[in-house]
Amino acid sequence: MSAVSEPVRVGLVGAGHWAEVMHGPTLAAGPETSLVGVWARRADAAGRLATRLGTTQAPSFDALLDRCEAVAFAVPPDIQADLAVRAARAGKALLLEKPVALTVVDAERVTKAAHDHGVVTQLVLTKRYHPATRAFLAAAAEFPAIGARARYLHGGFLDGPFATGWRLEHGALHDLGPHLLDLVEAALGPIEAIGRRGEPTGWLELTCTHRTGAISQLSLSGAVGGLSGSRAGLELYGRTGVLEIDFATIDHAECWPVLRAEFAHAVRTGTPHPLDVDHGLRLQHLLASASC
Repeated sequence: MSAVSEPVRVGLVGAGHWAEVMHGPTLAAGPETSLVGVWARRADAAGRLATRLGTTQAPSFDALLDRCEAVAFAVPPDIQADLAVRAARAGKALLLEKPVALTVVDAERVTKAAHDHGVVTQLVLTKRYHPATRAFLAAAAEFPAIGARARYLHGGFLDGPFATGWRLEHGALHDLGPHLLDLVEAALGPIEAIGRRGEPTGWLELTCTHRTGAISQLSLSGAVGGLSGSRAGLELYGRTGVLEIDFATIDHAECWPVLRAEFAHAVRTGTPHPLDVDHGLRLQHLLASASC
């Protein structure tokens, strides 16, 4: 992948925790991108974040669109869906959080707008940008798995910056589920059926049947107290052995430069990214299946 000819001018929507610790610093750091403004519904928070990142606060969403060529979203999925449609109609590339929306209908609206207006899209599925994840998935392509176990467990919904309204309402399925559903499909092939036990605001178990015949078991919870961090990983089991990745052993900061460079390359070349809005719509359908 060649370096971009000039930095992509990105506007950031949102001024919450994730915008402060990931989106903003990543996009402002460059060299593939330049952060040209921040807009959020909380003007005071947007102003503070813009100052911290060495950029300016946009007085409105439309004003942000006027000064950028791409928009990065760090807002709840229902808000993202409406604003992403507006940004796509304005011809702006989209760096989207997961899930794309809260419903399949809204995810379809974003997808249609992106296609109708020919804009580049990419999802912030953080773990997919780490070299260790990519090495694991490359090995998984040659591994004859018959089953898998995956987990994503933490206590972030009990207190702190991730105990936000939409997460507390919809729980681990919509926040943590996209990561695990994405990874098990990448490792084992398309999911054809999903069984569910438990509930998203406590402990949720998903049993996925893949087209290959493999079965994966996914454990999700954001309500586990006493953990210093998260417990997340994927283990593939087969007659030849075990293949696994533990995300507690990797530095997630290594994901951000890869994400930034690939987004800028996609924007500058007009090349669709594998983790685009169509992939996000696929995950939205899986979330809907797991909600039944």
